[in-house]
Amino acid sequence: MNETLPGGILSMTGEAADRLLRLGDGDAALLYLHLLRGAQAAPLGWDQGRRSAAFRKLLELGLARAEQEPAPPASPPEPEAPPEYSTADLTRELEQDPVFSGLAGEMERRLGRLLSTADLRTLYTLYDYLDLPAEVILMLTTWCVQEFRRKYGGERWPRMAQIRQEAFRWHRQGVTTAEAAEAHLRALTALQDREREVLPLVGITGRAPVERERKYLAQWIGQGFQNDALALAYEKTVMRKGSMDWSYMNGILRRWHEKGLHTAGQVAAADSDYPRRAPGGTVTATPPGALHQPPASQVREDMERARRLMEEMKRKGE
Repeated sequence: MNETLPGGILSMTGEAADRLLRLGDGDAALLYLHLLRGAQAAPLGWDQGRRSAAFRKLLELGLARAEQEPAPPASPPEPEAPPEYSTADLTRELEQDPVFSGLAGEMERRLGRLLSTADLRTLYTLYDYLDLPAEVILMLTTWCVQEFRRKYGGERWPRMAQIRQEAFRWHRQGVTTAEAAEAHLRALTALQDREREVLPLVGITGRAPVERERKYLAQWIGQGFQNDALALAYEKTVMRKGSMDWSYMNGILRRWHEKGLHTAGQVAAADSDYPRRAPGGTVTATPPGALHQPPASQVREDMERARRLMEEMKRKGE
């Protein structure tokens, strides 16, 4: 005999259930229940990357509308300003805290240089002021190194100021544990994989996108646009403006997003002024590695190395 918990009944259509079952994605199913529950739903406690990935899948299945996208969680509070750490403070922590001492040594290895006093002050700000675990700082640093080389090529390393900027961004997004950092890096890696697919569709080949272009791409991908819709919007932009105009294309996609149109087929069905198919021909994505992007396996290996290193540091400090 079937039993249910006492309380109100929450129902969904059989077609919605079948689509979710065929998809086989637990996050998408859970988010769908969360949307059905509405204002009474308990917070999911997910980071932005996980929530956006699940919502995109619901959009693709036709089980959500763009305006239903959950708002991002509130940013964790930050102290008013970092303290001014003295050289004596840094010396004491290096001598007495084996985790921070080990973290400093590993940072020097990863950045290919000795850390200056200013560098150590910045590192201790992340460790003490932001209260980021050492393994999170190492994961973040690896990501920053990879991003720096992807943008500029060669065996180059970012400055501590750039790492600090990214650390504060992670902290605002709630990425403050090793588990959250792993999920965040998976989401960033998935975004870059998709970005490589999209670049040729917007006329970018043989080079990495600049920061402003990347922000547009991340926004469109996060909104759930499929490749055929992006190719169609690009074609309309070039036909109207004579060349790629990112602001103009963003205006097209913003209007489609407001109407919940994320594929060329949806656009064609909703507006007879648009063609019934995306531009012909198959676009070949930029081959992996062409933009100096390291494989996802390297990210996982660095995560595992960071975890083992932190365990070793903690044992030495006992």
